[in-house]
Amino acid sequence: MSNPAPSPRSLAEALRARDDASLGALLRARPDLITPVPTDLTQLATRAGTRASVVRALERLDRFALQTAEALAVAGDPASYEELRGLMAGDADDPTVAGALPRALGTLREQALVWGEDDRLRLVRTARELLAPSPQHPSPTGLGPSVQEATAGMSPGRIQEIVGAAGLPSTHDSVSAVTALTALFTDRKRMTALLAGLPEDSLDVLRRLVWGPPYGQVTADPAPRLRRLLDLGLLLPTAPGTVVLPREVALHLRDGLAHRATEPLPPGVEPVATHRPQVVDATAAGQAYTAVATVEELLKDWDEGGPAVLRAGGLSVRDLKRTAVALDVPEPVAAFWVELAYAAGLIASDGEADERYAATPAYDEWLEQSAADRWAQLAEAWLPATRTPGLIAGRDNKDRTLSALGPGLDRSAAPEVRHRVLTLLAGLPEGTSPAAESVLARLRWERPQRREEDLRSRLAEWTLSEAELLGVTGRGALSGHGRALLGLPARQAPAAPAEDPKGPGDKLPVHHVTPVPEPLTPTEQAVATAAAARLLAPLLPEPLDHVLLQADLTAVAPGPLQRPLADVLDVLADVESKGGATVYRFTPGSVRRALDAGRSASDLHAFLTSHSRTPVPQPLAYLIDDVARKHGHLRVGAASSYVRCDDDAVLNEILADKRATGLGLRRLAPTVLAAQADPTALLDGLRQMGFAPAAESAEGDVLIARAHAHRTPPRTPPEPVPDGPPVPDTTLLSAAIRAVRAGDLASTAPRKESPSRPAGELPRTSSAETLATMQAAVLTNEALWIGYVNAEGSASQRVIAPIRVEGGFVTAYDHTADEVKTYPLHRITGVAELADD
Repeated sequence: MSNPAPSPRSLAEALRARDDASLGALLRARPDLITPVPTDLTQLATRAGTRASVVRALERLDRFALQTAEALAVAGDPASYEELRGLMAGDADDPTVAGALPRALGTLREQALVWGEDDRLRLVRTARELLAPSPQHPSPTGLGPSVQEATAGMSPGRIQEIVGAAGLPSTHDSVSAVTALTALFTDRKRMTALLAGLPEDSLDVLRRLVWGPPYGQVTADPAPRLRRLLDLGLLLPTAPGTVVLPREVALHLRDGLAHRATEPLPPGVEPVATHRPQVVDATAAGQAYTAVATVEELLKDWDEGGPAVLRAGGLSVRDLKRTAVALDVPEPVAAFWVELAYAAGLIASDGEADERYAATPAYDEWLEQSAADRWAQLAEAWLPATRTPGLIAGRDNKDRTLSALGPGLDRSAAPEVRHRVLTLLAGLPEGTSPAAESVLARLRWERPQRREEDLRSRLAEWTLSEAELLGVTGRGALSGHGRALLGLPARQAPAAPAEDPKGPGDKLPVHHVTPVPEPLTPTEQAVATAAAARLLAPLLPEPLDHVLLQADLTAVAPGPLQRPLADVLDVLADVESKGGATVYRFTPGSVRRALDAGRSASDLHAFLTSHSRTPVPQPLAYLIDDVARKHGHLRVGAASSYVRCDDDAVLNEILADKRATGLGLRRLAPTVLAAQADPTALLDGLRQMGFAPAAESAEGDVLIARAHAHRTPPRTPPEPVPDGPPVPDTTLLSAAIRAVRAGDLASTAPRKESPSRPAGELPRTSSAETLATMQAAVLTNEALWIGYVNAEGSASQRVIAPIRVEGGFVTAYDHTADEVKTYPLHRITGVAELADD
């Protein structure tokens, strides 16, 4: 019969006993341990015990796993599984807690926060220091110090007095006295009898302290109810005027529970309404189209150059308000659309001297795509974005206002929270919308230790509202294309309950915690986004090629219009109202705008006739003809500027008008007026006076006024700020594990003892000795231990099997690197033989 494997004596030994799959799970859960790749398992264990790494690991535990770690921090070191189970499940041995405990303990073991067999469980020292109770850092359990810790500074005589008052025999030393007192307080029957002899008012004092905080204040002359507790050691002094309830006493009063409320099960996400999936998808698709149209309208508004960039970066409050008015949305919603367009790479600063925001060249490519593909690009940019529009108008840690498109808006937790909220929605039946508070409660259970808990809750609330704005959800429920965007199937079957052994002995059912799917890789996300666009496309309205002209000089577009039609209408008419149908109004100014753009009256009549399902109303035809007849009658050019007209009566009318005073006009000829104003100001002034002038070139030709589309140089979208080191991919993980194991082999390979070399130092030999040992190893095919200094001057140790020695180089199989390599002999500091075993 083979002997059982010995219990590991350190975390490094426990890691050394793991297989590659277990090491891979550790490095995925704690990617900071692999940056940079440790040289061996001892260094990996050391890094896993550093304060920064342990804090990060604790922050990523769910509430029950964290409660398990907190219980181990107040248990003995080492603790048995039964002791831990007693602290978590209590004297009643709650079956739900007992069933969930193996999973929580398995999580702590996987993340190298706990090591050892079930009879000797050890919490890593740094985690114990962080979670164990102390006067400066109270434990989340509400427990105080143990009897041994509380009596550490107490005089031997006082300890003997307490032992005697408790009815225990006196001892010859304080250690045995404290041991006897601890045994009394942990014996359920004897403690019950001891407490039964106390008056009710003394028990009330214990009840007030039992769930924490365990510290209280006393005077120099305590009341009788307190004096009795102090005499029995049920309260122990820790400082002048301060007493504490010992941990063992509190656990007895708590029926063995380390926590007042143990939470083994995650709170459920509660539904508030259920809709037919088709209704959800249709609602989400309508909002998705509105999202695309809103971003397009925003970019069209900034097409000729948007707002100026503040000196500190970002949009001014006034420009954000102006944008909100133009989009007809509240300012926070306008800030979201601006940030979304920025995250998608559609807008950026132009980088010029008077820096302004403008559309990027990517915007023109975006416009050429279908509506579904345009939405998919926006949604794909939203999912991993770390910039957080909800923070806009708030204050940073230096009390500066946070502005849209400005610095300080990145929050690295945003993608994780966004992904988790959507995943929780995907776990509900199709068409079901959740209660927002239940989503927040679930997130708090999954990440209770986060330092910015309020931020996570706000991020979750913003995710729910932004998903609705973007059309990922409809009526609060995740849509079909929203599921596809996450890479999830259209419908998920509920997972079967799992069972797991509790340790040595029988098996207990374990509560099934649905694993959180990892965010998709860029390649996987591209595939998922394309699938979402395919699902969304049939739900979007088809662009129309017609409008309905009305006698009140308006045109009604009963749906989205094809791009050429929409572009011409945007010039020929002004948008009066939006909604399910868009209403355009024709005005003299809008018609003149179309004529300035190079259209003739006949062109406009033909355009309206071909794109209207109703006859062109007579008032509209008259309006076009009237504006066209006056258009270009006056000509404005550069003198500084001038006005010319074949009808001198019109020029007389202009000169007689008081509104022309500021233009500095004077007559040069019967048909020509000179002006001090520049041509643009002259054109605007004459138009305000009711005339319809046209600009002309130096050759006398009419200038066609076309909108100048201002574009930034090519820009890349902003990179999300990572929340710590990225999770390594499979290739990197395999290479790292192979390197760590090879390095561990080199560092733990047995060496022959050498009296000239202190333990732990690299071997040092002369050049002649190194060469001779290498040549001998080639003949005997033996492995050697060498010290090596690379070109950067970094020293390391390696185990190699020399193959060939020539020309000042040794070619050998390097067990550390797991490959054949060539080393210059002059960089080898020394060589030593390995032990025979």
